[in-house]
Order: sequence, then structure tokens, then C-alpha cells
Amino acid sequence: MTTGQKPRFLRHAASLLAGALGSMAIAASAQAAYPDKPVHIVVGFSAGGTTDVIARIMAKELTQTLGQSFVVENKPGAGSNIATDYVKRADPDGYTLLFVAVTSAINQTLYRNVSFDLTKDFVPVALGAKVPNILVLNPNVPVKSVQELVDYAKANPGKLAFASSGSGTSIHMAGELFKMRTGIDVLHVPYKGSAPAVTDLIGGQVQFMFDNMPSSWPHVKGGKLKALAVTTAKRSPSAPDLPTMQELGFDKFDVSSWFGLIAPAGTPPEVIEKLNAAIVKAQDNPDVQKAFEGLGAVGEKTTPAQFGAFIKSEVEGWAPVVKASGAQVD
Repeated sequence: MTTGQKPRFLRHAASLLAGALGSMAIAASAQAAYPDKPVHIVVGFSAGGTTDVIARIMAKELTQTLGQSFVVENKPGAGSNIATDYVKRADPDGYTLLFVAVTSAINQTLYRNVSFDLTKDFVPVALGAKVPNILVLNPNVPVKSVQELVDYAKANPGKLAFASSGSGTSIHMAGELFKMRTGIDVLHVPYKGSAPAVTDLIGGQVQFMFDNMPSSWPHVKGGKLKALAVTTAKRSPSAPDLPTMQELGFDKFDVSSWFGLIAPAGTPPEVIEKLNAAIVKAQDNPDVQKAFEGLGAVGEKTTPAQFGAFIKSEVEGWAPVVKASGAQVD
């Protein structure tokens, strides 16, 4: 070895270090440039539903803020499980995201063999919005308050029925939680969606329902349904005079259809932070706020960590309600 020449192992180590630093620089550059191609936001439901509508509102804002197309891709089926599994298996590069809803938290217990763990197989980005469930009645039910409904149900055990948009939905689970908290004996009648359920509620075939606000509120304003309360922790801007269940003495009765963005586990933190900042910015946009108000939705800003804690609490909180309901899907 000549003077000044490095030993072979040192040259090799230097080469490896240079390669590693080069790879890190490339990765850092790619993350800084994110997104540099279209991003797919996968929705587990058909186009036109509340999840899809809110996803498209957020996709439009992300496109404008981050300068690349955010494209909504609908993959309905198995209560959104098909879409969730699809995104779980995607590359964790920030280009395939899931617009997750409360349904996925319920499905964790509802389905016997789910292929994903919502709290381990994904990283949270941000909560987008919450849509209240609203307790509505057929106008012929002779009550004017939630307590009167409880008293009436107890005086007529087994004679009242509540509708839902299907077993395991947030609408169904809100009704089951109401049963658990009050001890009333009422029948659950599942439908294939909110529309037929509301039709029968107006017709008197069922007596009450914890429906998503967008589908029932027009009928309340038209006098075809009677509203008693909203199920979110705060009153809805669309119905500021309607009390919350918590105001009426139902502690921790915070039931809503919520929607947010998550990514496959392993997605770089820098990408998550950039997406979170863009969503938080979108929630300050008056146009977004107006669009949300038209749906009865309320935007709620969170950090990724806060949204992750919220998802965990939803998975854990719905488990005993699902089990008490007896609902189970193979």
C-alpha cells in the first residue's frame, strides 16, 4: 500500500456511505417534491354518497394546494373492506390513500375475518369532517323529547321499531347504543340504505331512526319527520336549535359519521405532514365550510397523532356495542 492510499476496507466503507447518503438525498428530494404525479384517494362506497361527496370536496382542495391531481377512485363492496384492504397493500409512498369512514372502525368487530387492522396497518393523516346522526321520529309518535320517547318505549315494550340503513352501520349502532343506555325494548329493522328506511319512517312502518343528517333534514324542514336531537358532541350549524344527546343527559353519546384520510403504514412522515397541513388549510376555506354546511357536516382539525388516537377510540368504543347488538358478518 502506497503512502496516502486508503486501505481497501476503508474505501469500501466510504463507498457504502456515499451510496447510502445518495439514496437518502434522493428520498429526501422525492419527499420534498411530493406530490410529483397524480394521487389516488380510494373511497369504499359508490359515487354520490356522503363519503364520496366529502372525499371529492377534499380532493379538489388538495389538488389546488399541492399542485397535482388528487383523483377519487371508488371501490365499493363488503362495507368498504375491499377498498381498505386494497390501500393496505399499496406502496407506502403517499400516492394511494384511503378516505376512511366510521364504517371501518365498526367493521373491525362486525366482520369475523377482516384482513386489516385499522390501527396498525395504516398511518393517520387527518380527520376531514363529521356528519351528525339525527334522532328523527314519525310525527304520529306522541312524544316531544328524547326523555318522552324513552318513557313511551318503556310503557310500550316491544311495540316500537327503529330503522337503519343496514346492520353494522353507524345508524344501526347509534340505535343499539340508545337501547343499551336506556334499557328500552325496541325492534331493529335494517334496510338497504337510508332512502328506503326514511320512506318507511315517513309512512309509519317504523317509529324512529338515528339517520345521517343530510338524508333526513329536508324531511324535518318539510314537516314529514320530527327531530329530537343530534348525536355529535356539539350542536350542528345546520340545526343550531336542536340539542345534542349529551346536553339531554346522555353522557359521551357522541355518535357521528366521520370521514378522514389515512395512508398505508410506512408512508414517510414528511408526506403525512404535508397532507395534514393541506387538509387543515382546506378546512379554513369558506367555500369548503359552505359545502360542508350544505351536508350538515362539520370540519374538525386534527394532527395525525390526534386522528390516530380518535380512530383507536372509535374501534375500541364500538366493539362492545357491536357485540351487544348481535350483528356479525362472515
